[in-house]
Amino acid sequence: FLPSHIFSSNSHPAIAVCCLSTIGEEMKIITTGILLSSRFICSSAFAAASRSSTSSLQPKLFSSTSTTLDMSKRVLVPIADDSEEIETSCIQDTLVRFGAEVVVASVKPGGELVCKMSRGLKVMADVSIDEAVTQSWDLVALPGGMPGAEHLRDCEPLISLLEKQKADGKLYAAMCAAPAVVLASKGLVGEGATCYPAPGLREKMSSPADEDVVVQGNVVTSQGPGTALKFAIKMGELLYGAEKAKQIADEMLVS
Repeated sequence: FLPSHIFSSNSHPAIAVCCLSTIGEEMKIITTGILLSSRFICSSAFAAASRSSTSSLQPKLFSSTSTTLDMSKRVLVPIADDSEEIETSCIQDTLVRFGAEVVVASVKPGGELVCKMSRGLKVMADVSIDEAVTQSWDLVALPGGMPGAEHLRDCEPLISLLEKQKADGKLYAAMCAAPAVVLASKGLVGEGATCYPAPGLREKMSSPADEDVVVQGNVVTSQGPGTALKFAIKMGELLYGAEKAKQIADEMLVS
C-alpha cells in the first residue's frame, strides 16, 4: 500500500514522517475495514455452515425422486364399510414400520373415502380404488370383517387388480373372512389356505388349514384379529427379508 518513493534515499525525513503519519491513519482505516470484512466473511461462513448442519438434522420428506422412497415397497390396503379395524390398522401400521409406503383405498362407490368399520370406527382412506388400480403395487393386502369382505368381493376394479397380481406373480394377501369371501370365490386361492374358523367361511375354502398364517407362493392368508400382527410381520418378511422381520418383531414385542 505504500509508495516506494517515500522510502527512497532521496526523500526528505520530514516529508517521510508526515507521509507516514498520514498513511498510518489510512492504514488504520484500511486495516479496520479488512478486519470487519474478515469478521463478516467468517460470520457468513459460520452461519452457512450452521444452516447446512441444521438442515442435515431436519427430517427428509419423501418425494417421487427420494432414494428412500425408490427403495421402499408399495402396499395397497383396500377397505370398505364394515371392514375389520384391528386388522386394517395392524397391516398398515406394521408395514410402515418396515419402511413400506402403505396406501389405504376405499372401494365405496362415487369415490367416497370415509368408511365406517365393523365396530363403528371411521377411517378415511388415502385414495379411491379407481385411482389405486392405475398404479403398481408390490403387495395388495385385504382385511376381513363382515359384510366388509363382501363389499371387497363385489368391487370389480379390486378383483381385476388381484387377478393382475396373481398373473404377474406379485404378492397379495387376505385375512379373516376375506380369504373365503373374496379369494376363494374368485379362484384366487388354492387348497390349504386359512381363514376365520367359522363353519360358514371354512366351507367356502378347499381343505382349509388351521395355522395362524399360511404362505402359498405369492398368496398369504390368516385367520382373524388375534393373528393380525403375525400376518403383517410375515408379509413384511416376504417384502424385506427375515432379518428385518425379526428386528421389527422384537421392537414390537411380538414373540
